[in-house]
Amino acid sequence: MADIRMTLATGARVPHQSAEKVRRALSAQGLLSPSLEPLHEEGHVVFPLLGEFSFPGVETVQQDFPPRSSHPTSYTDLLELEEPLRKKLPKSFDVIGEIVALRLEPELLPHRAEIGEALRKFVPGVRVVALDRGVHGKARLRELEVIAGTPPLVTLYRENGITFKVNLETVYFSPRLAREHGRVAAQVQDGERILDLFCGFGPFALTSLRQHPKTTAVAVDANTQAIALLRENAARLKVESRLEAYAEDAEDFLGRPALFDRVIMNLPREGYKYLRSVGAHVKSSGRLHFYGLFHRDQRNLAATSVQAALGPAEGSSPWSLEEERVVHPYSPSTLLMAFTLEKHGEIKNPRES
Repeated sequence: MADIRMTLATGARVPHQSAEKVRRALSAQGLLSPSLEPLHEEGHVVFPLLGEFSFPGVETVQQDFPPRSSHPTSYTDLLELEEPLRKKLPKSFDVIGEIVALRLEPELLPHRAEIGEALRKFVPGVRVVALDRGVHGKARLRELEVIAGTPPLVTLYRENGITFKVNLETVYFSPRLAREHGRVAAQVQDGERILDLFCGFGPFALTSLRQHPKTTAVAVDANTQAIALLRENAARLKVESRLEAYAEDAEDFLGRPALFDRVIMNLPREGYKYLRSVGAHVKSSGRLHFYGLFHRDQRNLAATSVQAALGPAEGSSPWSLEEERVVHPYSPSTLLMAFTLEKHGEIKNPRES
């Protein structure tokens, strides 16, 4: 065990419930020692002092303090919060190029600026930290509040050997799907015609086009700014000649006749209502990649419900399940799941019935 040299110093012994208020007062007056670590005792925090300090209900003590580490192992090492709040600090967050996006428990919101600054200092190369308040609206955009650094929320982001330009102010994007972008692209056969529906700025389509020089893709999204960014990235990656990009509603696109070797549909909350129409656009022996949300307790029924939503053809399903897997937990009770299905035979487009 390493020998930690303790330093005897004057400290302010504070009950946990008032520790943050006192810490702020100490910091504002320049009395909080930057070289010594506060001590966490049962029910109290002891702050190392640089000078005399008087505060109602605060006891001044002589205490041995450990040195503050010059090499923090976590962003939490840069924060001075009382223990109940420290336990609520997020252990994971999204790093997208120069941007960190994270969610916070309600109790941590008053400290979001401090948390954001700690992340900005700790995570290499980060320029701005944004609080993620969830996805809203028809365009499925994250509501983001900058809590450290300065906008814009535009950055270059690299995954699967490809660099994309990302604008989080205008387009939804999650780096937690990086493995899925690569996994689907690895299954694509050169020469396939792909449909990326609800594409955002098109990481599924762009990854496949980049890795397969004879593949073509159609990408559709109602967000006009997402399609503009898709076209910009396609030009940067020199795949624009093999891409058709449409800024329109899925219902309008699906009303037109077209068949594809592979269809990718990432619309976890509402995608089920489109499955029957989407399935009609998959060629016989083609593949459908669908991403949906399921309650943990219903995981065993997930594949059955997806196949049922695709609809039977003349009394029997033309769809066989190739793979199902959990992509990641979406919430404490919900899972994001991925399904790959192969089509056998044809299904009449329900709009033509």
